[in-house]
Amino acid sequence: MKKKIHPDYQKVVVKCTTCGSEFETGSVLKTLKVDTCSHCHPFFTGKQRFTQADGRVDKFNKKYGL
Repeated sequence: MKKKIHPDYQKVVVKCTTCGSEFETGSVLKTLKVDTCSHCHPFFTGKQRFTQADGRVDKFNKKYGL
């Protein structure tokens, strides 16, 4: 690698703006803020709700009782 052309890779603390949790990771930035993290995101917490839109075939079958 060439010297003095790469940014400094350092340990930073990532802070979630939604729930306030913090964790440590590596980055070239000084500070990191994220909107949602794995502690408050519905997919990771198990609070995700699946909403399924009825398709055309399902509407047809429901309407005509097939």
